[in-house]
Amino acid sequence: MTDAPLPDHGEEFLASARAERGLSANTVAAYRRDLRQYETVRRRIGVRGDIGVRTYLEWLRGRDLAPTTVARKFASIRSFHRFLIVEGYAVDDPTATVATPSRPLGLPKALTIEEVEAILAQPGTDSPVARRDTAVLEFLYATGCRVSELSAVDQHDLDDETRTVLLTGKGAKQRLVPVGTYAMTAIDAWLPDRMVLRRPGSDPGALFLSTRGNRLGRQAVWRLVKRHGADAGIPPDALSPHVLRHSAATHMVEGGADLRTVQELLGHASLSTTQMYTKVSPEHLREVVVTSHPRGR
Repeated sequence: MTDAPLPDHGEEFLASARAERGLSANTVAAYRRDLRQYETVRRRIGVRGDIGVRTYLEWLRGRDLAPTTVARKFASIRSFHRFLIVEGYAVDDPTATVATPSRPLGLPKALTIEEVEAILAQPGTDSPVARRDTAVLEFLYATGCRVSELSAVDQHDLDDETRTVLLTGKGAKQRLVPVGTYAMTAIDAWLPDRMVLRRPGSDPGALFLSTRGNRLGRQAVWRLVKRHGADAGIPPDALSPHVLRHSAATHMVEGGADLRTVQELLGHASLSTTQMYTKVSPEHLREVVVTSHPRGR
């Protein structure tokens, strides 16, 4: 299917999403693809309004896409039509009468504490790359940050005195997150190597650098996580930076952290997202109920 142009006012919507909502370039690019696809289908069937939206959803489902993908694409279209209403370009929202596609609530793939410790022990400290990789892994697990947040962290975002780091998450929202002793020790061991790898006059300021002195990219972080995970006996398809994030959150909840605190640490916009971690260990929840509820025994 050949992509159609963007719908009318599509560029304005994308510019607004980028400037006013602070969405990342990747998210805006996804919006652009969704809008082009939506317009292509509408032009082909010659139907607009809510019938056009419903037909588009049926077309998506007919392609055997994952429910989460269908739901994301619908969210893009709904955001676009709401923008048209707000800006006065339309008086009706054709998505208003269409039920939002359901997203199955998948359980996070949490590793055990022993598995995480095995991964963290893999790089060692006998070379600059090994010390950097150890610091990266410790930082991911200590903060529960997203891989994009780790890649974006600058050296000045880390406060040695308070042992905290300023992370910039989705929508350019910032949060201050504590950094544990293990991660700080690993970072301190890595920083002298960073001074050697940096390029005088063109230092990107990133906390973590590649061997060429560039900011360590997301793909490089993915590769090092999977490589050291494989060395620890974790199958590549069972491990990613996001799995370490899930594991950090799960272990905090199982250790007694309240959901509001975990929500703040992870940068979740909604508490419902954080609540997924309570589903990982029903045994732990049962123990909490037995020990804390007056009639839980």
